[in-house]
Amino acid sequence: MRNLNALLVFAKVAETRSFTVAAQRLGLTASAISKSVARLEQELGVKLLQRSTRLVSLTDEGSSFYERCRNILAELDDAESAVTMSNATPKGRLRIQMPVGFGRRVIAPKLWAFTQQHPELVVDVELSDRVVDLAYEGIDAAIQIGPVSDSRVVARKLCRLSFAACASPEYLAKHGEPTTPEELQTHQCLAYLLPMTGGHREWQFAKDGQNFSRSFSGALNINNAESLLEAAVAGAGITMISNFIAADALKSGKLKTILPDYIVEGPEVFVVYLPRSNLSAKVKAFVEFLTLTVEGIERT
Repeated sequence: MRNLNALLVFAKVAETRSFTVAAQRLGLTASAISKSVARLEQELGVKLLQRSTRLVSLTDEGSSFYERCRNILAELDDAESAVTMSNATPKGRLRIQMPVGFGRRVIAPKLWAFTQQHPELVVDVELSDRVVDLAYEGIDAAIQIGPVSDSRVVARKLCRLSFAACASPEYLAKHGEPTTPEELQTHQCLAYLLPMTGGHREWQFAKDGQNFSRSFSGALNINNAESLLEAAVAGAGITMISNFIAADALKSGKLKTILPDYIVEGPEVFVVYLPRSNLSAKVKAFVEFLTLTVEGIERT
């Protein structure tokens, strides 16, 4: 095999699961993409892709070959980047996606400063709680809370969240402060509503190395963490909330953490990007920005 372009074409189809999307990414026609893959399959003597009217999927041989192609192309990118990166300037369009709450509270307030540091960048931000397909959607980087299951991406840990029960000093002065999770049953608890089931998110606790959960709710339950925060600050009751959502209210004294001996570790937060973007100047700059931005969250 002498044509590395064939590997690039095949890898793009494998990443996007689409001839049409791969063609758009590479600036070619879908017909040219299809013919390139067909020639590659003929040369190798194996079927790499299963084709249907709606979906392109990898065969077992195709999956194995893709992993090797991805490593080869990543090495080529790294070699090229090693030569040019020292003078590279982040520029062009940077497409990023992040969860609504974490994005609004932690990242978005500082993105303007990031664009000022890199005036040749245009940053497009999607705030949503969905899990995106970076390759298929052409997204450069995303923030993901919880385990990363996509083996095609690089996942770099940014921080770990924690959840704690909180209430306003006014509420606690009026109703008393519980000292065990069981005592929460006698309090007004503000629960996170799960609209699809009509239930409420369980509250997580840890004690003596053991994690356990309890279900609490009250007269007001909302499927939005920031609204629960506002209700708790207003004195409506006790809520279980993430450290990054409650950070400002805790620092200002508007909220107080209760049951501090029962705080449980939450999920890890990752920035994910495709391996071939590993040394991209714009992705590298964004990852460095994120690392500085989330510093101290675990200590909140």
